[in-house]
Amino acid sequence: MTEKLTKHDMVEDDFDLANFLPFLLNQAAEESSLTFQDVYKNRYGMLRTEWRVLFHLGMYGRMTAKEIGARAKIHKTKVSRAVQRLAERRFITRTRDSRDRRSEHLELTAAGEAAYRDLRGVAKEYDRKLARHFTSGEVALLRSMLRQLAGIR
Repeated sequence: MTEKLTKHDMVEDDFDLANFLPFLLNQAAEESSLTFQDVYKNRYGMLRTEWRVLFHLGMYGRMTAKEIGARAKIHKTKVSRAVQRLAERRFITRTRDSRDRRSEHLELTAAGEAAYRDLRGVAKEYDRKLARHFTSGEVALLRSMLRQLAGIR
């Protein structure tokens, strides 16, 4: 009994997924974030969006969820869920804006600040570890190219 070939089986495909930039960027991002993900997940029970919200508040201070979403390029529903979880765990406070009742100002609590400082130290060391794969010139070029692709100047 012979197996029937489909049209797709017979067409030679010249698309090289392994060299497709979005695919490579995604693979590199996933692979490079796994070790750091273990830290924030195991130490604090956080998900990716939660640590990103925590870091934005740690770096920039008081912000609204809308500001965090715009700066971090995270969808508003994901930011909202992360804010809810961080507030439940007492890492952030939420204060209603007196002029716009739909908006809340978010700030780190002492526990949130401590978690941020701890994770910031781990992130810095992990960044140094990743950078050791390259020369200093390659690291500078890679950071520059990634910022350009991400629209960050």
